[in-house]
Amino acid sequence: MTSAAPGDWRALAAWRKARRQEITAARMALDAAAYRERSRAIDARLDPYVSRLASMLVGVYWPIRQEFDPLSFARKLLAAGGAVALPVVIDKGLPLEFRRWQPGIRMEKGVYDIPYPADGPAVLPAALIVALLGFDEAGFRLGYGAGFYDRTLASYPQKPQAIGVGFELGRLPTIHPQPHDIPMDRIVTEAGNFVRQGSGLVAE
Repeated sequence: MTSAAPGDWRALAAWRKARRQEITAARMALDAAAYRERSRAIDARLDPYVSRLASMLVGVYWPIRQEFDPLSFARKLLAAGGAVALPVVIDKGLPLEFRRWQPGIRMEKGVYDIPYPADGPAVLPAALIVALLGFDEAGFRLGYGAGFYDRTLASYPQKPQAIGVGFELGRLPTIHPQPHDIPMDRIVTEAGNFVRQGSGLVAE
């Protein structure tokens, strides 16, 4: 994957689109055994967060496109007495809304056929488990390009703890962050747990 710095926003948008395509293709190319192995490693690295986050309302995501599946972690949180919420896409250009979730509640399908809780009021999670397509050495996230999480994090009166979760194959030297890009506080991959300190990631 190339990391040549684009010179303007149009070039950067094209560069990011190309990186998204490359990383998505690499992730989709993982065979079942490789996906399970990497996912088990991430799941184990998330275990310490069960006790850390059990007193909070935690937003997670419903996995698509062979993302790491955080629902096992969500069930562990619920078993520990925690609370979990899933995102709802309200409309293009708006922040995500979160609604409480637990297994067995009524679900509907939204954008990209992603299930979301059909009922319940909007809630504000104190921590978010955020899917990483790509990420860089400064903790900035490369998503699918719609900007939902940046808008969501920017809209909260108090920024929730943002924990990005994904595979090492999405690591980049930089995503060339722009003023609207909001970094993750922590990142968890199959290779380790990392925390953002200053302007870079360090092993936790």
